[in-house]
Amino acid sequence: MQVTGMLHGAKLLQFVGFPTAEVLGPDASEEQIKCLIDRHHSIFIKPVFKGGVGKKGKAGLLGRVSDLKGALCEKERLYFAEHRQGNVTAKANGVTFEGAVPAAHEIYFSITDSTRFRAPTMTLTHKGGVDIEELDKSEVVQVPFDPLTGLKAFVVANALSELNAPKELISPLVQQLPKLWELYHGFGMTTIELDPIRMRPDSKGRLTPVACDFKCSFDRDDMRWQRLDLPSHLLSDGYSDFEAEINRLRTYQGQSDVCVINSEGTILAPTFGGGANSLVTEILGDDAIISSDFGGNPSYEKMKEVARVCFRHWLGQANVLFIIGGKSNNTDVFETFRALADALREHVARYGPTPLFIVVGRGGPNLVRGMGALRDTAEALGLPYRFFGFDSDMSEVVGYAREADQWMKRGGRELIARSLNAGSRAQQATA
Repeated sequence: MQVTGMLHGAKLLQFVGFPTAEVLGPDASEEQIKCLIDRHHSIFIKPVFKGGVGKKGKAGLLGRVSDLKGALCEKERLYFAEHRQGNVTAKANGVTFEGAVPAAHEIYFSITDSTRFRAPTMTLTHKGGVDIEELDKSEVVQVPFDPLTGLKAFVVANALSELNAPKELISPLVQQLPKLWELYHGFGMTTIELDPIRMRPDSKGRLTPVACDFKCSFDRDDMRWQRLDLPSHLLSDGYSDFEAEINRLRTYQGQSDVCVINSEGTILAPTFGGGANSLVTEILGDDAIISSDFGGNPSYEKMKEVARVCFRHWLGQANVLFIIGGKSNNTDVFETFRALADALREHVARYGPTPLFIVVGRGGPNLVRGMGALRDTAEALGLPYRFFGFDSDMSEVVGYAREADQWMKRGGRELIARSLNAGSRAQQATA
């Protein structure tokens, strides 16, 4: 789950007392907008997108005006604006009106979980307001710190000294930036980013950091984010119907991470474990329909419901049902495989037989019993299968699944379909 922009960002920053630009939401009246312009002389109008959508400024999706007429024109232009970044297309639903903050200095600041340092890491530069990737490495500092002690003032001070930042910036930033660790750590975030933080001078020339843009993402398995009382629609941004159904089944114990890779793919791969998911997604490429991690020792009931949703959405087009994972430590393979087998049998009973090649690669507790349950179901349904145990090389198992998919495309699917039809007619005649 991601949050971008100041509509919700300003409210989150209020939890720790970090100064923000003045923000009005889409429901602001003309009188409120006029008063905002009078106070700040000019305002920014920004479209409101769900989730994380970047590069809006470069796409021209940002308006700056100094009168009410211009503000209303920009509101009309941006309220339902569409934006495409890479393969992601988003549609706005509303705008924000944000008071301009005059400043000579702009700061980039972020905290994120770093896989490089295996610790929370602060990224900081006093030349913010641009893409961080465009800056020379000497102008940006990355500092890992101990999560037990948190982001201390001296960490910020040392980083600014290393950057040779102007002295007038150091004291205000040292006072304010550590507050963001409280927000990050206290509410289950995995990333928080402010760019820019504009250094606004007061009447005596003293600078105050003011957040003018905000991004964050949450670990949805960390329930502390629920204390923020965020709108429920933030949970379902950009999801297909399939992903929305799966995510409603999500629990802390027994994950349900899933993402549609290619809605035209031909290999349905329920995957168990993050490492297996990375390998499978990389090797299968566009042949894979989904990227998933259903590990975490899910219960029989939950695994069966997840499988039921997967089968209902994708089994009709799949050539291969590829059940793959590493050697588990705590996941009961029998329970998960029994759930998959039962869901498959019920799907066929409800929707009719479908030509399918089943490939399985797994290890862990009760593996033999679990494979036995899948074997019995595959044979009862008349489906070909190939099972690999814990001593098999996972990359070779993935390769076998791709070969099975190619065989299905070369005529195997038609052979299985004829076999299933013949089997169905024989069963009807016997009855």
